[in-house]
Amino acid sequence: MNKNIKLAVAGAVLALTASAANAGIIIPAGEWTLDVNGNVNAYATWSNAKSSTGTVTGGLASVKQNGEGSNQGINTGLLPAWLGFTGTTRQNDLDVSFTISMQPNVSDNTGARHGDAKTPLNRQAFITFGDKSWGSIKLGKDIGIFASDAILNDMTLLGVGAGGGASGGATTLGGIGSGYIYAGWKGQIAYSTPNFNGFQATLGITNPNQLQDTITTTTGSENLNQDRFGLEGKASYAFAANDVTGKVWVSGASYDVTYNTTRQSYTAWAADIGANVNVANFGLTGYYYNGEGAGTTVFGDNGSNSGVKRDSDGGYVQATYVLPTKTKIGLAYGISSLDRAAGEGTGLLVKDNERYTVGVYHPITKHLNLVAEYNNIESKAHNGVKNEVNTGSLGAILFF
Repeated sequence: MNKNIKLAVAGAVLALTASAANAGIIIPAGEWTLDVNGNVNAYATWSNAKSSTGTVTGGLASVKQNGEGSNQGINTGLLPAWLGFTGTTRQNDLDVSFTISMQPNVSDNTGARHGDAKTPLNRQAFITFGDKSWGSIKLGKDIGIFASDAILNDMTLLGVGAGGGASGGATTLGGIGSGYIYAGWKGQIAYSTPNFNGFQATLGITNPNQLQDTITTTTGSENLNQDRFGLEGKASYAFAANDVTGKVWVSGASYDVTYNTTRQSYTAWAADIGANVNVANFGLTGYYYNGEGAGTTVFGDNGSNSGVKRDSDGGYVQATYVLPTKTKIGLAYGISSLDRAAGEGTGLLVKDNERYTVGVYHPITKHLNLVAEYNNIESKAHNGVKNEVNTGSLGAILFF
């Protein structure tokens, strides 16, 4: 099965479903082995907005529209429906593979009636080659290196998290923007070391055009020009002893930003640290990130004010327990904070996006899970405006 889907299933559902994460549809094809893998998920979601005082710029909590605060939808969750194809072979002392995937959605009706207009996402198209003696090289489009472990260890990955309730949306946010910055899906060339008794590191260059295309400055709206490749890297250590398993990781990213007209420039960067520990049926995850010019929710969004960088930080804690029925229950708290730039006044710019999540994940079979979640999202602006929304969801995810 695709490595990222393996990690998602193993990290976000239950220890008991880890065996299912290796259960793609395997097809021998001459010198190649083809793994067809993916998931289908759908959730009924509903939300109730508490405030209509004003929209917070960069806030995740919705506001009442025309006095109406409730909303419903049937959508995919944080993880879109997924169909992936991975081919592997061994040639000339090299392990060679390719991965291509597409991600259709249950309800993406924006701009069209009857749900017929939207095309699938295409998040992966890459090749790898290497050997366990010296590591591997990846070329193509895949999940970003920085903050990828944050999302792959988030229990809401196989549920909804923030952003549920709106009808016709593509995917929800999970803990993105309320605990970590979105890793994104990026063109990249990356090298990963061999696994040294649990330790592994990855370093790569990424497509430089990762940040928003325009930015508002004192001279108006300006295009951004990326002067170099993005740099991203991570290192991790996984361990296991008797009933104790876990992983510790650090990662970072750096991008240059230059305005075409004024030629102002700055370097946006972020770094993080996280850990996941499982003891018997208990699981605990802790994560923290910090950056300058990195903005919030999506890397670079609201990262500066007319070229003056804004600081940001955040993180989440998550506790889970697997009941004798094999049902996994979880409780999580996450927050993403964005500071004002030097000399910037108060306004509707988001100060904090804060989230509480309660989740229940029950395996009907080794491939099929029922999921129920409750999320409370609160967005606060620097001028004191506050929005709050409660979201519930109920649905299922099947992976293969």
